Amino acid sequence: MRREAATVAGLLDAATARIAAALGLAHRDSRLDARVLAAHVLGVDAAWLIAHDTDPLSGSHVAAFDALLAQRLEGVPIAYLVGTREFYGRPFLVSPDVLIPRPDTELLIERALACIPLDQAVAVLDLGTGSGCIAITLALERPLARVTAVDRSPAALAMAQRNAGILDGRVEFLTSNWFAALGDRRFDLIVSNPPYIAAGDPHLARGDVRFEPLAALAAGRDGLDDLRRLTRAACAHLRPGGVLLLEHGYDQSDAVQALLRESGIRHPQSWADLSGILRVSGGEVSE
Repeated sequence: MRREAATVAGLLDAATARIAAALGLAHRDSRLDARVLAAHVLGVDAAWLIAHDTDPLSGSHVAAFDALLAQRLEGVPIAYLVGTREFYGRPFLVSPDVLIPRPDTELLIERALACIPLDQAVAVLDLGTGSGCIAITLALERPLARVTAVDRSPAALAMAQRNAGILDGRVEFLTSNWFAALGDRRFDLIVSNPPYIAAGDPHLARGDVRFEPLAALAAGRDGLDDLRRLTRAACAHLRPGGVLLLEHGYDQSDAVQALLRESGIRHPQSWADLSGILRVSGGEVSE
């Protein structure tokens, strides 16, 4: 007997149930995952899936979807499966070589943009750029800014350069372990989303984080190793009145403010994300 062709709705319903059962996600989140995978395989958008929910699917499309679904059921992040993640309204290429951009980091962008005049060519440095989402976004939002981005991972830098090329972001990229390759260069603004998770944190073995580069996540026993390095060295690379902004963990604002004070940053403060969590801390050096 001939097997009835799968429809868009049938494919999504079955995948939603399997994702929810395998990963313990809510129905809404599981449905979103299924839609993202289907839209990627079919080369359509979410609106098309709704308008064509009774359309039959070809065997090749079903096979391609099932291959991605199998990986998702193992926990592989959606962003790695489809190769992109939106950040600040723009699509960024991602791979297991880089962290997946997260909405939390958009707070760092907002604070940075508040420090970059629209009409001045200020020098900006992004430390540990990864996918390049921070540096490229700042370059696109402030076209006069001279943005430099560094990362010690050649694979991450290659991804960031691809994103800059696709999005037409003017950014200078350098291979560097933090400030090592920058000599005596100084900047008006330094931003970073460094590793800040404690090495023994159980969250490193859960969810999407399991598949992301550990070196971009963990930073010593208390998660502050890289934040210590950055705060100690940053003032030597900031111009008078320059600003340092750092993303950090949900419970690290007091510790990071203390590090900023010790490094010579004046009046450090912290800012909350949309969930009310103090997520970014920073301040400026003396004039």
